[in-house]
Amino acid sequence: MSASIEERLYTIRYKADEQSHLIVKDQEVCAQCPSKDCLFFCPADVYDWDEGTRTLSIAYENCVECGTCRLGCSEQNIEWKYPMGGYGIAYKLG
Repeated sequence: MSASIEERLYTIRYKADEQSHLIVKDQEVCAQCPSKDCLFFCPADVYDWDEGTRTLSIAYENCVECGTCRLGCSEQNIEWKYPMGGYGIAYKLG
């Protein structure tokens, strides 16, 4: 049986900073992006597109810090950096 993303995220501990370490540089670029690749490449399902407001939201507290979004956004519209010291991910099982 395959575990869901939520079940897999349970195996990590994350100390969330008050500010996101993932930043959308320009929401208008996201609105014009035809493929919305960010909705598919993130293994932690961090990105969500809201068609009503035409904005990309980020659940940065679920980020596993793999850095895929640095490379995966075809528009290079996502700024990724490590969380500030003492914040971020701590793996329980490895």
